[in-house]
Amino acid sequence: MSAPARTGSKAHLADREDTARRLLKSSVTTSYDPSIDIDWDAPLVEGRYGIVPERVSLYGTPLWDGLTEEQRITLSVHEFCSVARIGLWFEMILMQMLLRYAYDRDPRRAHIQYALVEIADECRHSMMFAKATERYGVPDYTPRRLTHEQGRLMKTIGTGPAMFAGTLFVEEILDQLQREGMRDERVQPLSRMINKIHVTEEARHVRYAREELQRIMPRTNRAERVWARYLTARIAFVVARNLIHPEVYRSVGIAPAVGRKAALANPHHHEMLRWSSRKLVPFLREQGIVGGPTETLWKRAHLI
Repeated sequence: MSAPARTGSKAHLADREDTARRLLKSSVTTSYDPSIDIDWDAPLVEGRYGIVPERVSLYGTPLWDGLTEEQRITLSVHEFCSVARIGLWFEMILMQMLLRYAYDRDPRRAHIQYALVEIADECRHSMMFAKATERYGVPDYTPRRLTHEQGRLMKTIGTGPAMFAGTLFVEEILDQLQREGMRDERVQPLSRMINKIHVTEEARHVRYAREELQRIMPRTNRAERVWARYLTARIAFVVARNLIHPEVYRSVGIAPAVGRKAALANPHHHEMLRWSSRKLVPFLREQGIVGGPTETLWKRAHLI
């Protein structure tokens, strides 16, 4: 396996401490407290979707055509909460990985202080996603047992390139969906505000992870690159397959197995997944994270 490609952009990477200081300053000036900045008691607006309707997993299928407008809205709300729940699941994993990362390093460095700020951000985001599910009155779409246990393993073994690449995948796929949703007036104001908060703060997290991955990869050996490729591909596959919990379909009278089968076979849903990862995959390929035998997992997940 060849070493990851080195592009001219790497020569212009900002100093790690300079980047961290800028991110710390931005965190002071542009951050949110969802407990205060979201009016959780505000009434929901009738007729508004939970997510952009074209991003609902059954959109474009005969099952979608058979739903009433009210059912489509209901399903969209449940899918919003399902995506938020997988986001919460991964953010809990990320917080543990970042804590372990910071534990072994000098806390006087701005780079590590920003890692601690990011942990605080992710804690607030997790609370925000939890309260959203509560406010919308939907079930807890917790990942299935196998996925839950895979997360337990990931938070233990996810280090180095895989930690940053995996984080980028989850954050950027959510970012694409949320950027679109926060601007669409068909979407419930509660969803739009949650999207706005997450997009604003995750932009800093994405920059932190992108630059750190660019610094790390040129120093990795062949075994480390193979492991990073496999672990990142596994994260991508698991998250993509678990964005929509099968039980969401029960909310509109569709058997979970029937709904999941239709979604997994839905070309429109496949295109949505590729659209959501369209900016990230080329970057990860440039870093040597996407490629080789594990690229099959990305294809099976309809991410490339």
